[in-house]
Amino acid sequence: MAFSKLEYIWLDGYEPTQTLRSKTKVLHDFSGDLEDAPMWNFDGSSTQQAEGGSSDCLLKPVAIYPDPSRKSAYLVMTEVLNADGTPHETNARATIEEEDGDFWFGYEQEYFLSDPETGRPLGFPTNGYPAPQGPYYCGVGGDSAFGREIIEEHLDLCLEVGLNIEGINAEVAAGQWEFQIFGKSAKKTGDEIWIGRYLIERIAEKYGLVVDWHPKPLGDTDWNGSGMHANFSNEFMRETGGEEGMKAICEAFGDHIEEHIAVYGADNDQRLTGKHETQSIDKFSYGVSDRGASIRIPVTTKEDGWIGRLEDRRPASNADPYEVGARIIETVNGADV
Repeated sequence: MAFSKLEYIWLDGYEPTQTLRSKTKVLHDFSGDLEDAPMWNFDGSSTQQAEGGSSDCLLKPVAIYPDPSRKSAYLVMTEVLNADGTPHETNARATIEEEDGDFWFGYEQEYFLSDPETGRPLGFPTNGYPAPQGPYYCGVGGDSAFGREIIEEHLDLCLEVGLNIEGINAEVAAGQWEFQIFGKSAKKTGDEIWIGRYLIERIAEKYGLVVDWHPKPLGDTDWNGSGMHANFSNEFMRETGGEEGMKAICEAFGDHIEEHIAVYGADNDQRLTGKHETQSIDKFSYGVSDRGASIRIPVTTKEDGWIGRLEDRRPASNADPYEVGARIIETVNGADV
């Protein structure tokens, strides 16, 4: 009889930033198909999602991937449901309106690899700082790139798992890295970002390191923070567009600044300061090829006749891609185009 290990992955109820949880279910003669992954339950009182006197929460499988790093194993992304089968209040995935693939998303996920003993990113001495920013972005060499073996292992595993990962690179600060995920639908892209985050967490765990998702882990210093830039488009943007239409969508984002910032990650005010390729959190702007704007209009979008994508540069590295996607869809659908 064949055995399979299914790692059920979910988001807990911790505030202001949810974290990943997972546990393993062993099944006999499992087909590998999502529809054959059963509903499961967990103790919500241990994850800030239920009271002790009525603690059962349900895990509804929504996406499944092979896990080549374990024998006969799968990764199962789940939604959290209440005991009666309704979406739990922490389940942002269930709030996404679209599911027909009209909206495409590409997230640029930045993060730091840190040493838990010093609490500082790789490449940083115990006291003081390394050389100033400059050589680290896409850097090569032992004095510029720190932790490459870890992110290379992450890339290989993401590809083997089947995630639509489009690339990796060293970022502007020492010990800072990025991976990019593209998907057709907010739910699918969100699933893959969370699985990508889960995998880098697990690999870092093996190396005795931690992944720091905080948008400004180095505080008020002359070091870049971490974002999760959100590239997005829908059928109108990809096929009709036009300068007037694309700018109308940008203007719609300017009409809903507070609603977006509310779901773009905790402590994002520490990152969105107007410095280090960001716009201030209390301002809104958009511009062609402007990495200091709230919304960047890629130069290719303009050159292609104002057809293509836009990039919201405000989401923080710790933002929930489900919430980000849901809010972007709502704003784009409400634009006067």
